[in-house]
Order: sequence, then C-alpha cells, then structure tokens
Amino acid sequence: MAPHLVQPGWRFWRQAACTLGASVQHRTWAGTPRIPRPGSLWGATTTSPRICRSGSSTSARAPEVTLTRERYPVRRLPFSVVSREDLEAFERVVPGRVITDPEVLEASNVDWLRTVRGSSAVLLRPRTSEEVAHILRYCHERNLAVNPQGGNTGMVGGSVPVFDEIILSTALMNQVISFHDLSGTLVCQAGCVLEELSRHVEERGFIMPLDLGAKGSCHIGGNVATNAGGLRFLRYGSLHGTVLGLEVVLADGTVLNCLSAPRKDNTGYDLKQLFIGSEGTLGVITAVSILCPPKPRAVNVAFLESPFYVLIETSGSRAGHDAEKLNDFLEQVLRSGLVTDGTVATDHMKVKALWALRERISEALSRDGYVYKYDLSLPTERLYDLVTDLRVRLGPQAKHVVGYGHLGDGNLHLNVTSEAFSPSVLDALEPYVYEWTAGQRGSVSAEHGLGFRKRGVISYSKPPEALRLMRQLKALLDPKGILNPYKTLPAQA
Repeated sequence: MAPHLVQPGWRFWRQAACTLGASVQHRTWAGTPRIPRPGSLWGATTTSPRICRSGSSTSARAPEVTLTRERYPVRRLPFSVVSREDLEAFERVVPGRVITDPEVLEASNVDWLRTVRGSSAVLLRPRTSEEVAHILRYCHERNLAVNPQGGNTGMVGGSVPVFDEIILSTALMNQVISFHDLSGTLVCQAGCVLEELSRHVEERGFIMPLDLGAKGSCHIGGNVATNAGGLRFLRYGSLHGTVLGLEVVLADGTVLNCLSAPRKDNTGYDLKQLFIGSEGTLGVITAVSILCPPKPRAVNVAFLESPFYVLIETSGSRAGHDAEKLNDFLEQVLRSGLVTDGTVATDHMKVKALWALRERISEALSRDGYVYKYDLSLPTERLYDLVTDLRVRLGPQAKHVVGYGHLGDGNLHLNVTSEAFSPSVLDALEPYVYEWTAGQRGSVSAEHGLGFRKRGVISYSKPPEALRLMRQLKALLDPKGILNPYKTLPAQA
C-alpha cells in the first residue's frame, strides 16, 4: 500500500478540484450510509486533468517577479558576459536554436512558483549529447556560466538562472533510444517528458517507477538530477536504485557514457550516483537508462476520511485477492472509528480522478496568496506536529498552515500562505522550521532538492565533513564552477 496524508478541511480540496466535473462512482462499507457534504469531493470527475507546469503557476495578470539579484543577498561570481561572438559560435553548433527573444526567454527565466527570476539573454536548445559537449567545451574555455533546464517544474529555484547564466534546455532531447521488453530497461534522452514515457512503457506492459503531479511537464533528466521522489517512492524506491545508467556531459565537454550498465555491475565506483540528485552542478545529464517494473494487473485506490484525508493505492497481480485484502482493511478501520467515510476506485479513469485531487493541491495553494514551501523528512509519528506548532506560532500572520505529503515514507509538504510576501512571516518560519526538523533528526529536503532557495540550510542535515567533501567533488568535476552556480552548495565567505 502507498498511503498519502492530506490536509484536513475541505477548502483546499475544493480548490484542487475546481475544474472537475461529473462524478466518481464509489462504494461504502459495513452498511455505512453516505451523506455527501455540499461541494464535496465525491462529485469529482471521471477524467483527470493533465497537470502541466510551464513557466509560472499564475495567470498573465500576475505581477512581475522581482529579479533574484534584487530580492536575495547573492553576489554575481566573476563569469564572462555573453558577447555577439559567443552567440555566433553557438549558432554554428545549434543552428536556428539560439533563442534571444526576451518574450520567449521570460518563461525560462522565472521558476514555476514565481519566487526567483534570472536575467539570461540566451537560451540554447541542443538535440544531441554531442551538441551539449560542444556548448560546454566552449563555455568552459570562455568561463561562461550555464544553467541546465528541463521542464522547469522545480520548487526551490534550481532550474532557472540567478543572474545571466546561459540557459541550456533539454526540451529537444526527447527521443526514446531503446526499450527492452523482457527486462523493462528503458533508455531515453534526458528531455523526454515523464508522462510521455509512462505512456510508452505502459503500452508494452510496464510502468515508470516514478510518478509526479508535474508529470505532464517535467523531464526525466530533471527528475534524475533532483532525485525526485513522487507517489511511487514507497513501492519502488528512489531513483538511486531504479536508474541503471547515465550519460553525462561534464563541465569541460567530456562525455561520460555509463548507459550500458547491467542490473548487477560491481566494477569500481558507481559513478552515476554522483549525478543523481546533484541538481546539474556536477554535469549535464543527457540520457538515462532506467528500470521499469511490470504494470500491475490490479490497482485499487481508496480515498478515506478521518481527521485527515488519506489516499491509499494498492497494486498487484490478482485483482480479487488485492480487493479482498483492501476491503478487509477498510471494514476494520471503519468499525474501529479510525476512518469515518471513504470511497474506492478500480476503474483507470476514476483512479486518475482521485489522484488528481492530491496532485493539484500545490496548484490550489498557489491561488491562496504567497506560499512558503517546505519539503521535510520527519519521523512518521511526529509528521503533523510541526503543522500544529506553527499554527500557534504564526497565529493571524498566516492565512493557512497546510500539511500534506507521503505518510509511508515520512515526507511532509509544509505550506504556509499569506496575502503577500511578509518578512515577519519568513522570520517566524526560518530558521525555526529547520531547527525543529533537525531536532527530530529529519531532513530539510525530502525530495525537492536544495536549488537556490534552500542551499543555505544544508548544514541542518549534513555535517561539515560531508559538506567539505561535496565542495571537493564540485571543484574536481567543475573547477571553474560554471555549471548551475549559486545552487545546492552554500555560498563561501
């Protein structure tokens, strides 16, 4: 089972389901009659809207995002500035794919949450790893900073420039290279969209080991670069286990091809692990080899109401056996009073509709004002305590303090909303949230990474010795520091 904890109260669920229409068929247990609430989620649609994060999360009427260099205390490092000669050199490498139009660049300069904004004047769209190698070799020689970018769906400002770094987009690197029908090994370019890969392997009887709310926009290369967790983490584990091999272009243009790694390979250092979760600071991932599990023959999703709302998904090979186990569990928790109501879906479209409610929470929160987001790992028994503590601590300063996440692996998505950005709210949240998390021996980043906005808090989760080794690895692989500067590692004094 893969349980997911969501915020009590109907308001955000109504916002998350605001575009949904017809009804999900449901069944109740133990003869319990259903009394629908006004505007309740039992009126959700049988189809699931695709969640695409492209550019910002708000409408065209949203105010312009302040430049990162003006909003945050960050100093530009001594990189070169892109010249006309540089643009001409790039045009020879990727003809017709050197973008300098400010209107086109805007979406790539601003993160999805609209909290950070760079001022890059050029975006490059290579199609092959060879083109990436040529670009990085040139940038290394010229000391030009580079910002690798996938689908730009990140939550911590890791995928957009801080200053005027060159944006290196993987959007055109979107080809499936191979799929092995017996082993389930998929090899593809880094710019393949996760949802499209899911369709590709599902047609062949497999599924991707990763599933995210942003699957309609995020790229597999970005998923690997951030070690994205997602909804299937509890069942299939992290990408450190399911990624079999990588092709990576290093800062000096060297192509490191480790794609052909078999499932069992005990020869030397496992180099791919360095790049999984490195957020583009050690190299640019250009291709991925990933193990896809067989597609379950039976999937059941239960949406339960208690003091919280809980989504549980089971998957297996025998529909009757799985349904019987789930129903036994549901009848037990209903009789005990732990769960007060719920619904079960087995139809594919109804399953997607229930999951859409969970996946759209982040978008719903973005409509509630300014959002302070935290992605924490905590002991399961303390998972919600921080939410209740913050409600007392913040009082009327906050519109809402919302907690939801992945109950099975102790991942809390903590969100605080206010009418607009408030320094006093931020001061009340930080470093309190990080100190509270460190006190529970948790992690200040469970799955979103550190990016630009969280790089300064890595010391709450990693000792000085680990941080020192990380800096040494960065200096070894990227001695000029041109790859995704200002990200992951804190600024040095």
